[in-house]
Amino acid sequence: MAITHSIPVVDLAAFTSGDAASKAAFVEQLGKAYEEVGFVAVKNHGISDELIAKLYKYVQLFFTLPPETKRSYEIPELAGQRGYTSFGREHAKGYEAPDLKEFFQFGQTVEDDDPIGSEYPPNVVVKEIPAFTPTFFDAYRGFEKSGKALLQAIAIYLGLDEHYFDQFIHNGNSILRAIHYPPITEEPASAIRAEQHEDINLITLLVGASADGLQILDKQNNWVPVTSLPEQIVVNVGDMLQRLTNNRLKSTTHRVVNPPRDMWHTSRYSIPFFLHPKSEMPLNALESCVTDQHPLAYEPVTAGEYLDERLREIGLKK
Repeated sequence: MAITHSIPVVDLAAFTSGDAASKAAFVEQLGKAYEEVGFVAVKNHGISDELIAKLYKYVQLFFTLPPETKRSYEIPELAGQRGYTSFGREHAKGYEAPDLKEFFQFGQTVEDDDPIGSEYPPNVVVKEIPAFTPTFFDAYRGFEKSGKALLQAIAIYLGLDEHYFDQFIHNGNSILRAIHYPPITEEPASAIRAEQHEDINLITLLVGASADGLQILDKQNNWVPVTSLPEQIVVNVGDMLQRLTNNRLKSTTHRVVNPPRDMWHTSRYSIPFFLHPKSEMPLNALESCVTDQHPLAYEPVTAGEYLDERLREIGLKK
């Protein structure tokens, strides 16, 4: 019998516009969900249905472009951090077989005089679809705003100042990734479109997906399907937050499985926002999370050093 249980649902409006009691209840609910499950569904997240619909429309248009057109937007020296990455280039850490996907990545646009702007490559503009780049920019800013509020709640839960993360994520190295899992045309070598993995970043915000397939590994080692409702986004803990909290908040293992055979002819689209801090943010474990029962589990490292190491492990960087 298939294991199904829904992931906890939280209402971000209780934090952003609620009274002190609503805000405190939200913090407790979110923190407990991350300690116990690692994933939550968030409603009233502030990203409009209209924007999400436009985003999916232009993403689907992009992936239907001819292969040679898409490849013109692939810049290998950027290690997949901007523009297009062709099918089969990325694999999960510890796995040799490539994931069955192609993707497009859009990064930070620095609009103030922050010198960090010189660290980021410019975004790749898709000329064939004029609305593509402005739509990605609007969605990126929307995810940043929602992610900032969620990190403020996490900071409070951890006993930090509410704005602890703000300085690190302002002009941070976040990535909006549009993924296309193409139709399956022959017997696949694996039942997995994207092998089990944990995300690298602080938190990941996932707005819907065009088909089922996402599964998370629960604390009892069962694979549980996750489907978010149309008005919700799914948000999970990544490895950077796990390191920072010395495993108090655990990065959740997840994967994307192939559809049933009668759905092999269908594509799957997914658009996660990987919320990264600036590269100089130290990921040293918070003192409050290191105890006799939970001794220090990780060596000190900066977010930039950690990202670089992980990009090499998954094959995007040589």
